[in-house]
Amino acid sequence: MTGAPVWTAPGPRTPEAAAAGRAAAAVARASDRGARIAAIVIALAWHSVIGLPAVLANRSELAAPGVVLAAWVVVAAVGVLTGARLLRGDPLPAWPLAGLLLAVDATVFAAAGERQLFTAANWVWSTLGWFFVLALWGRRVTGLLALLAAHSLIALVAVVGHGQTAPADLARFAMYVYGTYSLPVAAFAGSAVIAALARERAATAAATHAMAAERDAAERARRERRERLALVSGAAEAVLAELADGRADPADPRVQRRAVLAAAQLRRLIAESDDVPDPLLHELRAATDVAERNGLPIELVIIGKPPPLPVRTRRLLVDPLTAALAEAGGWARLTVVSGPDEVVVSLVTPDRGEPDATGPPGGGGVAEDDGGRVDRLDERDGEIRWTQARWRR
Repeated sequence: MTGAPVWTAPGPRTPEAAAAGRAAAAVARASDRGARIAAIVIALAWHSVIGLPAVLANRSELAAPGVVLAAWVVVAAVGVLTGARLLRGDPLPAWPLAGLLLAVDATVFAAAGERQLFTAANWVWSTLGWFFVLALWGRRVTGLLALLAAHSLIALVAVVGHGQTAPADLARFAMYVYGTYSLPVAAFAGSAVIAALARERAATAAATHAMAAERDAAERARRERRERLALVSGAAEAVLAELADGRADPADPRVQRRAVLAAAQLRRLIAESDDVPDPLLHELRAATDVAERNGLPIELVIIGKPPPLPVRTRRLLVDPLTAALAEAGGWARLTVVSGPDEVVVSLVTPDRGEPDATGPPGGGGVAEDDGGRVDRLDERDGEIRWTQARWRR
């Protein structure tokens, strides 16, 4: 046997680890969706319950009540459409929406008039900030601060333009600006922090579950390999013990075939851990390599590329052929025919007409595993021995 086996780390993530990752992503999406729903409800409820009644109750005192009411309808429509897209997870044209809202902001300040400048009828003071939150959802808080700064600048221009520059008016302006900033910014930043924490904790939980699942899978694989190594080593130890005690003759062909089978099984077991593109073909070549080193000419024919198969399925396919190769003499022809849902491995050798020293090569029958079904056949007619293992998905 030439070269050293290449030992590899655990392979792709197990189904349990993938499921944990999907669950963590679902937690993060649920958290963000909850925050979106809260923001939509606050914006539309405030706009409808506080803004609209104030406009209707003070229509006679507004400078241009029709303009103020039309602007209210525009913002309500923007809120409904934006909320629907947020709930579906569709991307929003954030800055065009922001520009539209700022235009409505300036229009309402101009249309409200001097007498309603600081009243609830001038609804942009209290509600427009929430629609800024919807328009910029999922973006940096600096964008929201920039919009609120532009809103404050528009309000300051309106205050100065209407001549409301007395200390009391300026103090009222500062109070309104604080109220406009505080709640929307707190809700926007808070929802972002909560969503980030949920994603972080979900990712941590997913990583923990993935590590546990991969550790369990690796432990199961190691336990199975240890059990199989003990079984294969037991066969080799039995031959060696008989030779050492003188109970077996090294010149006996049956003893030689038992030794060849043990060596082939050990070589194939090592080949399971090699990092190669086609593990099944690699394990078959490992089995044929031992036979060739013992002077058996082997013709290997490969048709198609085998699909990825679990280790147990590959064992069910290769083990009968390994046992048959140990009994073969003269020549051997190994054929591998592969498709997406089927792999057939066949071995044809001369029928030596002797009982198997190694026992039947897996016998005939059916074996089931998670990857599908494996049918095994072993037939002989006095001239040709035909051993086959067929996997179907």
